[in-house]
Amino acid sequence: MSEAKTIVVRNTAPEDFEAIRALSEVVYPGTPVWTHAQLASHHAIFPEGQFVAIDAATKEVVGMAASLIVWWNDYEMTSSWRDFTDGGMFTNHDPERGRTLYGAEVMVHPSLQGTGVGKRLYEARRALTIRLGLLRIRAGARLRHYHKHADVLSPEEYVVKIVRGELGDPTLSFQLKRGFVVIAVVSNYLRHDPESLGHAAVIEWLNPAVATPEDYRTRPAKYLAIEPSGAG
Repeated sequence: MSEAKTIVVRNTAPEDFEAIRALSEVVYPGTPVWTHAQLASHHAIFPEGQFVAIDAATKEVVGMAASLIVWWNDYEMTSSWRDFTDGGMFTNHDPERGRTLYGAEVMVHPSLQGTGVGKRLYEARRALTIRLGLLRIRAGARLRHYHKHADVLSPEEYVVKIVRGELGDPTLSFQLKRGFVVIAVVSNYLRHDPESLGHAAVIEWLNPAVATPEDYRTRPAKYLAIEPSGAG
């Protein structure tokens, strides 16, 4: 198993598209994968926002991250993934007005999860946000293990327990450790996802070089029961 030190993160190139599609099939078996048209659109519209993680030894694509810039006022907090990504095409990318880097996708090959690949992709995305002078990163964290608790917990109760460290979720717990906080819990984010049952936590990382004290104060206190640990 590779370790993060053998991983190179760089911007996505067209020759990576088929490998990303193959990775999608492994990470999300039985669900539609990224299409060539979508990946080509991402690359044409915002090449700086697309990343791949490459195993330096095998030259294989073992992770990817996709993002775009949005003007948050164009959307509702309850908007779906399809709304924020214009059906996965990123044609709503708005670098003229937008102050938010929207994280549309991060995925890592299952055999390498927990080895630091995801952390490296998040670091690349954070560095891009700082370089472009954006206010923040936001994304929808699909609640991957919610289906195991749906009979006894509401989505919001589930999220609060994760924030407090009483439960773990492979997606949201990881993101909290990356310095993100939860600012909302929404339904119908990924409508047909059997693991999350459509529910997601809206997460945020503020760029400390740009954010004001008011940006921090307006975060909902109920999701800040504890400070996330291990941010990096």
